[in-house]
Amino acid sequence: MLKPLTKDAIGREYANELSVQDYSKKSVIEGVQIINLNLFVDDGGALAEIARFDENGALQLFPEFKVRQATFSQVLPGVIKAFHLHYNQEDLWFILPDQRILVGLFDARKESPTYQKTMRFVLGAGRAQALYLPRGVAHGLANIWQNPASMIYFVNQCFDVNQPDEHRLPWDTLGADFWEIRKG
Repeated sequence: MLKPLTKDAIGREYANELSVQDYSKKSVIEGVQIINLNLFVDDGGALAEIARFDENGALQLFPEFKVRQATFSQVLPGVIKAFHLHYNQEDLWFILPDQRILVGLFDARKESPTYQKTMRFVLGAGRAQALYLPRGVAHGLANIWQNPASMIYFVNQCFDVNQPDEHRLPWDTLGADFWEIRKG
């Protein structure tokens, strides 16, 4: 059996720089939901059920969410699409499991118990997940990798070019480094 090392076994020039990554569960912005979907993988490929609707056309996961539009979007490498929020619209996002997108969120709702809380995480990356975004939560995404990434999303109102419910904030509202790959 190997003997464990003590702190004294690490050179001083390195020991002073050591830290431990935070593995604790991160809190979530009020109303935001990350839903794990079933991803079935076999020798012929993969299948994930993105949404299931009841007999009235409502999402079974969110019966009060009435889908009015479904959209496909491709994000090229190096692109940041951030930030914006909606007063009326809610979103349900799905990133293809064989791709990846960095998602950034912050709670702009001043009466929310999680006001100004931020979230930063990767969707896709081998997982089948849906992301539910309530109105008033500012959201954006970035493709900081080298391949295009695609998403499918559902919204509860149709886009109206004459009265868009899309209220933009600067991409660097949380700092330019928010969208960079974190090293270490």
